[in-house]
Amino acid sequence: MSSLISVRLNDEVLADMRHKAQRLHLSQAEYIREAILRFNVVLEQKERAERLKKASLKVRANSMEVNKEFSEIEHDPDVE
Repeated sequence: MSSLISVRLNDEVLADMRHKAQRLHLSQAEYIREAILRFNVVLEQKERAERLKKASLKVRANSMEVNKEFSEIEHDPDVE
C-alpha cells in the first residue's frame, strides 16, 4: 500500500535534489524514498546506541564492585 504526501522544499534544496536524482538515474520520488529509508536506518542506529549506553550505565556500578572483588581476590595470598 502506498500513500501520497506533499512536501514543500525551498528552491535550493529542490534544485540540489533534482540534480542528484538525475546523476543517480532516479526519479525524484525514488530519490526521496531512498533518502527517507537511509535516514530511518541512521535514526535506528542512534537509538540502538542510546539504548546500549543506558544499559551500560545501569550495570556500571555493579561491574565496578565485581572488579573490586576480583582485585582483592587476586592479591590475596590464601587464594590459589
